[in-house]
Amino acid sequence: MCTVTFLPQGKRGFILTSNRDEKLTRPLAEPPRRYCLDTGVVVFPKDPQANGTWIAMGSKNLSLCLLNGAFTSHVSRPPYRRSRGLVLLDFFAYESATAFISEYDFKGIEPFTLLVLQTTDNFSLVEIRWDGTTIHLLPKDATKAHIWSSATLYTAPVRLLREQWFARFLVTISQQPEIDILNFHRFTGGDDSRNALCMNRDNELQTVSITSIRANDRGEQVMTYQDLVRETKQSYRIF
Repeated sequence: MCTVTFLPQGKRGFILTSNRDEKLTRPLAEPPRRYCLDTGVVVFPKDPQANGTWIAMGSKNLSLCLLNGAFTSHVSRPPYRRSRGLVLLDFFAYESATAFISEYDFKGIEPFTLLVLQTTDNFSLVEIRWDGTTIHLLPKDATKAHIWSSATLYTAPVRLLREQWFARFLVTISQQPEIDILNFHRFTGGDDSRNALCMNRDNELQTVSITSIRANDRGEQVMTYQDLVRETKQSYRIF
């Protein structure tokens, strides 16, 4: 939910990886499993507090990932009309990012950034940001690697530092990028526990899980979920 990377793999493949930073007082997420929505099969870990999620992959070759906040840190003013984790799942009812932003009602929803990967026709990566007033749609180059850090937890200088870490990492990738990127998300910045990719702030707020979606040119998708609190790891597949 709070640190995300994207690595292109081949013509239509990719690795999308997300670190979830959360208060330890919040209930732990349920491990990913298959859910049958009206729009098809979707695999995601569930947040039991709101029944939503921060990352999901669907049978339509659609993968989504959510970060809290838009461009800058904001003051949270609950109650909100709908959880952002449910907004992510609502996206599966729409044919495209364009249809979603033109038809969905964003009023009363806390600011967020939503990453949308579609591989059904042309391989595309789109970034949607809702700042509480305006919706912003930005196509991203799906042939290049990207990193995002939540604006609610990381200042602009820290986000820039993480981009530099990622740039240095990219020149070291081996023939096993799925292992490399998980190690990047697990161990980078360990000298600064407050801003490392696996962060810990006074044992009150910390990275609780790492989730990765791996897709190949044949349309196969695999989600790997590492629960850092329970110390468990599981994988789920969609063809």
